[in-house]
Amino acid sequence: GKDGSTPADFINKLKQSNNKNDKSSSLCSVKNPATLPSKNFITVNGRVYVPDSLVINAEDLDLLIDMEQSRATAIKELLLGDDANVVALPSSTTSRHDALGRAATFLAVKNAKSTTPRRDAVYEVDKLVKESFPGGKNPLRFTWNDDDDDDDSNGLRVTVSAIVDPISESAQRAASLLRVIRDVLHLPLKLVFAPKPLMEADDKISSYYRFVSGMEMNTKNSAVMATFSNLPTNHLLTLKLDVPESWNFQQTLAIQDTDNLRCDVVSGCSDDDHSLSQEEGGGLIPKRHERSYDTYVGYGLKNLLYFGQCVDATTGSPPNGLQLNLYRNGGKHDNDGEMEVGADGSIVSSSSSSLSETTTTAAYSDTLVMKNGGYWQLRANPGVWDLRIAEGSRGAEIMDFVDGRIQGGRLVGSANPDRHQSKKLVVSDFLGKSDMLITRRRPGYEKATLFYEAGASKAGGSSSSSDGDDDDDDDTINVFSLATGHLYERFMKIMMLSVTKRSSMKVKFWLFENFLSPSFKATAKHMAKEIGCEVEFVTYKWPEWLRGQKEKQRIIWGYKILFLDVLFPLGVKKIIYVDADQVVRGDLKELWDMDLQGAPYGYTPMCSSRESTLGYAFWTQGFWASHLAGKPYHISALYVVDLEKFRKDLVGDQLRSVYQQLSADPNSLANLDQDLPNYAQHQVPIFSLPQEWLWCESWCSDESKAASKTIDLCNNPLHKEPKIQMAKRVISGSLFQESWDELDAEVAAYEEAYNNRI
Repeated sequence: GKDGSTPADFINKLKQSNNKNDKSSSLCSVKNPATLPSKNFITVNGRVYVPDSLVINAEDLDLLIDMEQSRATAIKELLLGDDANVVALPSSTTSRHDALGRAATFLAVKNAKSTTPRRDAVYEVDKLVKESFPGGKNPLRFTWNDDDDDDDSNGLRVTVSAIVDPISESAQRAASLLRVIRDVLHLPLKLVFAPKPLMEADDKISSYYRFVSGMEMNTKNSAVMATFSNLPTNHLLTLKLDVPESWNFQQTLAIQDTDNLRCDVVSGCSDDDHSLSQEEGGGLIPKRHERSYDTYVGYGLKNLLYFGQCVDATTGSPPNGLQLNLYRNGGKHDNDGEMEVGADGSIVSSSSSSLSETTTTAAYSDTLVMKNGGYWQLRANPGVWDLRIAEGSRGAEIMDFVDGRIQGGRLVGSANPDRHQSKKLVVSDFLGKSDMLITRRRPGYEKATLFYEAGASKAGGSSSSSDGDDDDDDDTINVFSLATGHLYERFMKIMMLSVTKRSSMKVKFWLFENFLSPSFKATAKHMAKEIGCEVEFVTYKWPEWLRGQKEKQRIIWGYKILFLDVLFPLGVKKIIYVDADQVVRGDLKELWDMDLQGAPYGYTPMCSSRESTLGYAFWTQGFWASHLAGKPYHISALYVVDLEKFRKDLVGDQLRSVYQQLSADPNSLANLDQDLPNYAQHQVPIFSLPQEWLWCESWCSDESKAASKTIDLCNNPLHKEPKIQMAKRVISGSLFQESWDELDAEVAAYEEAYNNRI
């Protein structure tokens, strides 16, 4: 406004006006109400809108102002552009007459350039198709809700036009949204199909997309569902969710293997062959007689993710490596009383401290700030949270949070802003938003690093720990693994059993949750209690700024290597990754205690003792032979990670940077989880573990099997063999205390005991 006010100021003024009891209060007065277009109307930038609804809230006005500002900005850029026939208007010009003259000149020149009326893309495509079908109806053009216009010239009418290639992946996504626009919002819709004139080999439908909207909620069933029908038969299908970045969705119900769904002509896609005794009568699943050919899968929202960026105001760059802890408000370090989020999103504080005495002092979640844009991600739920720089970490010693904003790499605001060791975060909706954290170094620490030197730490803290329950790595082996599909879940339980049987130390398994079935998570917890180990599930959401993968296997490979620095609690100092389809013969304590000689991780080199497959050893020829320059190529089925070293050297940031560069070429990183660390060897060294720590029949000789400490069921390039058949053949005989069959039977017994108990 002329007084320097912003749209936000106007909206706040409107809120204050609406909150007054005096109904006659208004933002302006009108001398002659009869001249107004309507009793209720809005005028913005000279444009008059008559709303259909009697209720207008601040968010509606905010959207309207944003639209008008965007329109005005676009016109301004045209007026001030580099048009050869129009002299740009200097920003310092204040003459209204000069501005009007230049605007008139601009419009005259633009009008002279085009003698035909401007048409939208739908019109142009429609015209082109009409030329192909003279005198007939355009078979590629569809319109709906064209008669819904109430001829209110003062109203705001929205019309949606779409041009889609009907066999493209984007068309599948658009189709579901267009149905909501047509059937729920009842907006005028124009749809034009624009298929490619020539089909290519890759132009085929290989995925099927459904969009679930709350607007489509069935009144007979409280659950919102997506339905797939007429799927191709005799094909293996995989189910995958595509949800907002801030949603942590996990599978809560699945009878069948959603990684290997098969539909056939006789039974379709059916759950009928499975026992439904536990699910019958539930709100989500119909009774048996209603579901003869259906498959039902349920998902639930487990957490909301809070994410954002962090900038060091001292340097203007991200403080990568800064450790952050998230506490429930009212928990540790909180002296401000309890705070709650009201139904309308407002924050209500209370002076009561009774809840503070009973809340846990452990951090709810923790993370590191990445170098990539200063990105950070934390698990949360609706409510008010206390975000802190991890106590005992180097960051807590040298940095504080400050208020203000960053502009041009510098802090804008007070010259001496208040410093805080904590910041309130509010999760008040399901939309998810990015938050900017600003830190500033304390005097004297301008050049200090964010990690203590080896062996040095602040009193009472550790060089890489959170305030939560710190896992005692001195007497517990942390094992990381991940799997998807019922077959590999079966293999994973056998791996867990073999590790626990052979280990002389306590074992804690950290299993990646995103792709695990509900039945596995339940039975794995039960089996862990019976065999004397621990199980904890970890999760992370692939950031949208990091180039994604489409194939599920490649997504899993990415999670296996790209987020090791942020996947586990900061108190976990070391992990050993073991592939799900391995059987362990040796004691992992030996691997746990092994000196990695300054490297952040250790991998086993690929075997080269089986002569029949040497011709398939791609790493000994071509690009890899040249790039490795004498360094070994390592297999990713087993590796040890010194997480303290990994985090201190910012290895995660380096790997993500290399990945972002290489993944731009879709033909690179054929074996993503394996190729990436091997390619980055020249900047991130790999310690080569002794060869006996991973034996694979495809590459290792039969003679070396007796000394092996783990057996991996890797694929053979000479022939294909079913995994279970291979496991029964390879893991048997006098070299093993238990054969694969015996381990499998023991796992099945634990599963049966769990099922009988429930």
